[in-house]
Amino acid sequence: MKLLPSILILVIATEHLYILWMEMFAWKTAGKKMLPAFEPSFFEETRVLAANQGLYNGFLQF
Repeated sequence: MKLLPSILILVIATEHLYILWMEMFAWKTAGKKMLPAFEPSFFEETRVLAANQGLYNGFLQF
């Protein structure tokens, strides 16, 4: 019975770490792949905003 909550916590923690990495370090590459409907200039213009969101997700993790 304790295994399922541990697995769910691990999945959620991994998701937060992926979002942190994508928003802080790979916004212009992975972000374009995840959000293809946006113009390429959007990712350069919002790079700092995405890094701030990634940092916030990192704080949620810990």
